[in-house]
Amino acid sequence: MNLNKAMIIGNLTRDPEMRNTPSGQNVASFSVATNLVWTDQSGQQQKKTEFHNIIAWRKLADICAKYLHKGSKVFLEGRLQTTDWTGQDGVKRYRTEIVAENMIMLDTKGSTPFGGSPMGSSNNSPEATIEIPDEAIDDEEIRVENIPF
Repeated sequence: MNLNKAMIIGNLTRDPEMRNTPSGQNVASFSVATNLVWTDQSGQQQKKTEFHNIIAWRKLADICAKYLHKGSKVFLEGRLQTTDWTGQDGVKRYRTEIVAENMIMLDTKGSTPFGGSPMGSSNNSPEATIEIPDEAIDDEEIRVENIPF
């Protein structure tokens, strides 16, 4: 049996970048920072930040590009993928990414982490906000396939 699964909760370090493959598939790429905090043997608090490269495809890419922005807190679930290439200097390089399969936005309703309007949009169009019914249960998992667009 094999398992390749990554799950992280963190904040976007930059806005998602949307591209299209030659075959027309949408792909979004962005980075998420996670923090590890611990107390060392001398009682000093230590902190280490990891930066994770994220790739989302097709409809999930559209959703990420539309609703996520720098500073957004997200839960991401996916698989690890390492690609390699030879640089112009002849040195072989490697990049490990998380290919997202599921994403849950963790910001609170109406949060504006960088002074903008909710969802990072500055206009008042109906597409700028996501309405969440008051009867929504906080414990309920939101899956991409259940988002009605």
